[in-house]
Amino acid sequence: MITCHLKYVVDATKMVEFEQYCRMWLPLIKKFGGIHHGYLLPSEGASNIALGSFSFPSLAAYEQYRIKSLEDPECQVAFRFSKETRCFLSYERTFFRPLFPE
Repeated sequence: MITCHLKYVVDATKMVEFEQYCRMWLPLIKKFGGIHHGYLLPSEGASNIALGSFSFPSLAAYEQYRIKSLEDPECQVAFRFSKETRCFLSYERTFFRPLFPE
């Protein structure tokens, strides 16, 4: 299993739009065979950093999701929404191998 951890730099004045963008992706990851672990939105402390995490069975499965998402109509709506609203300024992706209790 591989977990993608996203760190967003959010436009703090567009938090409503960013939350809407996040809600778009929650079901889409599942649609492509992944598990979305949710988003963490700013509360106390930095007002412009948000986090999100989701997992796929393998890096290959994640890569297939990336390819298929480029052609998927629902994903295209989410991509377009982020560009039109500019609700986040940038993001970083980091991949982890989760370790679960036995």
